[in-house]
Amino acid sequence: MKNVKAAVCIKCGAEYAAGDDTYTCKKCGGVLEIVYDYNYIKSQLSREKLAARKNFSIWRYLELLPLEEGSRPGPLRVGWSPLYKTDSLGETIGLKNLYIKDDGLNPTSSLKDRASAIAVARAFHAGKDTVACSSTGNAASSLAGGAAAAGLKSVIFVPERAPQGKVTQLLIFGATVISVRGNYRETFRLSAEAIEKYGWYNRNAAINPYLSEGKKTVSLEIAEQLGFKAPDFVALSVGDGCTIAGVWKGFKDLYAVGLIDRLPRLISVQASGCCPVNRAIEQNAPIEWMDENTLADSIAVGAPRNGEKALAAIRESNGITINVTDEEILAAMRLLGKSAGVFGEPAGAAGTAGIVKAAALKTVPADAVVVSIVTGNGLKDVVSAQKAAGIDSTAEGASNLLRIAPDMKLLTEEFAKRGIC
Repeated sequence: MKNVKAAVCIKCGAEYAAGDDTYTCKKCGGVLEIVYDYNYIKSQLSREKLAARKNFSIWRYLELLPLEEGSRPGPLRVGWSPLYKTDSLGETIGLKNLYIKDDGLNPTSSLKDRASAIAVARAFHAGKDTVACSSTGNAASSLAGGAAAAGLKSVIFVPERAPQGKVTQLLIFGATVISVRGNYRETFRLSAEAIEKYGWYNRNAAINPYLSEGKKTVSLEIAEQLGFKAPDFVALSVGDGCTIAGVWKGFKDLYAVGLIDRLPRLISVQASGCCPVNRAIEQNAPIEWMDENTLADSIAVGAPRNGEKALAAIRESNGITINVTDEEILAAMRLLGKSAGVFGEPAGAAGTAGIVKAAALKTVPADAVVVSIVTGNGLKDVVSAQKAAGIDSTAEGASNLLRIAPDMKLLTEEFAKRGIC
């Protein structure tokens, strides 16, 4: 790979050959980071070249991706999700320049498709016929869908609390699904042992440094969609730490090759019931395990496997940490829907919940350019969506849901009561 120099340990600095499928440091066990030859990339990539490209997917950024010559990208169109300027939502919460990046419109409805696309391409190059990972749901379904489209087999480990909508996706995609009677930490451990024993391609983003390179493409798109002007703030939900690390890497890569002239500040949003990364930042202490007490399953990660990269991203960007309750997440789901027309799952809406809180606290200036990344579609977790809408089994019903006989007179009376017409 001409564009990649090495994979470097973020702890001890040990270097490994580019393209070598070494995932963690053999000397200290640290996580690796992909280091690029930015001078070479500068000679190959420019705003003008990007503008001329008709491939509106993550593959438009090949110069900034760790793929060997002759690698075979999967057939699904991943990336180039819309970036909406949401004036109505912004006005509601007091921000003049609020954008929503709707990554729930990827092929399997989450940002994780970006990482899985890299996994599938690298698995092909490595001659593997089976890919595997552990996941709370989205990484699993993205891998299963990408593998199915490319003709690979997939083996997926999920904690038993994973939403049925996500498990159903896995089964439809033909994955072998192992539902583990335990938490995410136990699920991850079992998957790691099985992957090592059977020699499958390892799609666990917390272990495999190449996968966050796929996640970073969301940053490349945001910058290009804003005319290569970096936003002031980028907010997103944080679980394992891989996504926020990838988002930061994307902006740093763009800055290093001169495509943007400044870097944004990151807003790390976690659930109050499971916020080990944010707690470590706030207490200036190491990450310690937490219980996984949140309905936002995609960020219910008590022991983040990529926590060190997440901490580095927050600190390097002079970032902000915000914790939100499940009630605030549900409120953000409703707000995204009625004010922006975007249907986000709990973890997908958590970033927006954090923005709402930051705006109320005046942590973010009213005129700042702010991007909230919605990482997954609401259909991923219909049970939580029903709760947000007020139509779950514990509620009487949503205030905007009318149950009525087929009678125009009764309808008119109901409209009059509610001030609808």
